[in-house]
Amino acid sequence: MNNGPLSGIRVIDLTRILAGPLCTMNLGDMGAEILKVEQPGTGDDTRSWGPPFVEGEAAYFLGINRNKRSITLNLKEERGKEILRELLINADVLIENFKVGTLERWGFTKKWIEENVPQLVHCSITGYGEKGPKGGMPGYDFLLQAESGLMSVTGDSDGGPSKLGVAIVDVSTGQYAAMTILAALNARSNNKKGQRIDLSLFNTSLSMLINVASNYLVGGDPAKRYGNGHPNIVPYSDFQCCDGFIAIAVGNDNQFSRLAECLGSPEWAESDRYKTNSDRVINRAEIEKKITTILLTKPVNDWLVLFESNGIPCSKINTVSEALESEQAKVNEMVVEQDHPTVGKFRTLGIPYSFSDTPAEIVLPPPLLGADTDDVLMQIVGLEPEKIRKLRDDGII
Repeated sequence: MNNGPLSGIRVIDLTRILAGPLCTMNLGDMGAEILKVEQPGTGDDTRSWGPPFVEGEAAYFLGINRNKRSITLNLKEERGKEILRELLINADVLIENFKVGTLERWGFTKKWIEENVPQLVHCSITGYGEKGPKGGMPGYDFLLQAESGLMSVTGDSDGGPSKLGVAIVDVSTGQYAAMTILAALNARSNNKKGQRIDLSLFNTSLSMLINVASNYLVGGDPAKRYGNGHPNIVPYSDFQCCDGFIAIAVGNDNQFSRLAECLGSPEWAESDRYKTNSDRVINRAEIEKKITTILLTKPVNDWLVLFESNGIPCSKINTVSEALESEQAKVNEMVVEQDHPTVGKFRTLGIPYSFSDTPAEIVLPPPLLGADTDDVLMQIVGLEPEKIRKLRDDGII
């Protein structure tokens, strides 16, 4: 993987589950060498998260672990720690999601890192960070969606709170991790020093509140659920047609005027109750009911053609299968085929970004557990085959 923008960067990945592996998959897509260190015999928890399984491989694991090499290493044993020390000496980035204090108990203290691997960018992902009443506690995406208030603003206005259908706090934390690692590598290119990055699921979940948080912090109004609606913009929601649902995102008064014309009600755009977005927010239920009454008279596709031709932002509400099988997904290469040593060919998500000169690529399949242990120990650590066999016999790898 010598052509990507991160070519020449070596990452020691001590993470599991979703946030960390998603981060390192992105770094690997961009050309970094990812050494995924896993517990002998079991590996990353998501290797067993299924069904679905394909030839014994969990779809969950396959989806977030491409472009990595897997080595097994028992870090509870001193010889395992010794090997990790050698790996870190030859690495640029360490990312881990252990409980607070775990690495320090194993001897990988701030002082050790500064004295032995000053070039290292160390990214730590925890549940809540080190401080505060929950400092040191583990974090779980579902619980953080609840605790942060995200669930309280998700769901129908007259229903209960709801989580998002994907583990969005984990996903966003993984993206923050990749972003901050790249920033730290850039800083290192200027000052020749690595540094530590601390991320927590708790902080990520609060940051995801974005405008909802600002509405409260600035305006003082408690956040509410609006179903699929927007707290500050109307109409900006889903609406039922005679054969399905359509999403409409009217972002300004000119778009609303065109929408009113398409719906055969141009007078709405001159009404004191609907003329401006502020008017429509105040009279949300009333105008949304009128829009729905008209939309119910025709099928989704008829409205899509009419609205799109008049510059009104809208989409059909697709199922996951419809979205992944869409022509747009195909054209953008967002679903691709990959070869795997046991699964054979399987479909997976593509890379959602591109570089004009240093392409991101899918080169390596999600690795079998420990598939690269011998090669890594010989090439990077410099161990002879006999010593590697002894480590395997002793349960170190």
